[in-house]
Amino acid sequence: MQFILPASGAILVLIGTVGAERLGSAVTVPLRRRIVTEETSGTASWRTKKKMAYYGEVTVGTPPQRFMVVYDTGSGNLIVPGSECDSRACRMHEQFKEDGSSTSRSSVCGMRAGNPSDRTEIKFGTGNIKGKCMEDKICIGGLCTSTKFIEATAMSRKPFSNFKFDGVMGLSLSTLAKSQEFSIMHRLNSERAIKEPIFSVFLSSQEDETSEVTFGGIVREHMASELFWVPLTGTSGYWEVRIEDITLDGRRQSVCQDCRVAVDTGTSLLAGPTAIISKLRSLLGVKRNCSNYHHLPKLGFIVGGRILSLNPSHYVTRTVWKCKVSLMNLDIPPPGGPIFIFGIPFLQKYYTVYDEPNSRVGFAVAQHKGREPEVLVEAGATRISADARAKLGVESQTEGSSNADAASPTTNVQLKLDVESQADGGGDGLGMQTPLAELELPRQHAQLKSGSGSGFLAAAALPAE
Repeated sequence: MQFILPASGAILVLIGTVGAERLGSAVTVPLRRRIVTEETSGTASWRTKKKMAYYGEVTVGTPPQRFMVVYDTGSGNLIVPGSECDSRACRMHEQFKEDGSSTSRSSVCGMRAGNPSDRTEIKFGTGNIKGKCMEDKICIGGLCTSTKFIEATAMSRKPFSNFKFDGVMGLSLSTLAKSQEFSIMHRLNSERAIKEPIFSVFLSSQEDETSEVTFGGIVREHMASELFWVPLTGTSGYWEVRIEDITLDGRRQSVCQDCRVAVDTGTSLLAGPTAIISKLRSLLGVKRNCSNYHHLPKLGFIVGGRILSLNPSHYVTRTVWKCKVSLMNLDIPPPGGPIFIFGIPFLQKYYTVYDEPNSRVGFAVAQHKGREPEVLVEAGATRISADARAKLGVESQTEGSSNADAASPTTNVQLKLDVESQADGGGDGLGMQTPLAELELPRQHAQLKSGSGSGFLAAAALPAE
């Protein structure tokens, strides 16, 4: 047994043997949740914006410079504002100072005009970042490794000026990063710094719980059901799995067979192909006056042979004026699409585990304080016990209107730059990083939106009313 004192000062206990055994630890990074609600009204319309983000700390350099970042499974690189950046979005946040770190050094991003270059540009649906590639000591939860990252030299005002966090820590598959040296998980895993080559995410909307991302292990106390694994599909670099079908109150609807979904901690919404979302709006039958809100069905997605269901509070925006289905339109042509996005509302209900070496994602019902968890139902089950049926049919009293407000994804700030939260294009969000928009990336990625360069989630929006 070995005791080490990492950067945070917390004692980690590392257990291992000589040889090929993994010598590492599991560490947890606490995440803060921020929600800002803004309502405006006019003579002909009203608008409610709910901006939601979960972010935690990362340090860069020697001595450490602290940043608050979104731990984002939909992008591949660590991006923080740099001291050279004079953009308003940079000046509003902490900025990395190269001359303040004794371990920082410039790094090659890729090739430009046939020559090695340390400059890069990443475009998103509603914004862009220009920057330079660096390498330095990166620490998360007390674990440190030398990793490449992007120091932003210019950031578009929209949407970055709206964010309280400083940057983004990419946790996608390493193939979406500029190279494996930019992937923090790849670096930690290759150095055997973590107990297992996985990370897990627990998100809560409750004030008495701490949301967190755990590197190197699974926190069983956050699970209220079995953990089941689902193989990844596609080669886009996203944590993407297959949807077998969609259910309403457990009944198959045959509206989405062999669809795919990306599990994304950096998007505060649920999104899907326009044709399927339109069918779902019709099938759900949400009345504008909210008269049938308490009788709406559970919306389920069959993944890995289990029904992962969402309550009305997850897919309906409910205000004092009206109710509206808050599923967003997202159209990606083949071979990249059609595809759904499971964002924060889904991740508040389900505990997720990400395992790149074995190309799989794990799901379990999340265990939240003071709430009775729902039963995880197998899609092929023909009989359900009376107790399970009761649990499936009735929401607990603790999941009242306050939680519905916190979890509702409509017009949230998408912590991804390419999903619009308003039909007029005025989104505040951060959409999934587009691989082909990284101009200096020397490798060929799957193109997800042909010719537009506008990103993975391009101009998705609630329909105009």
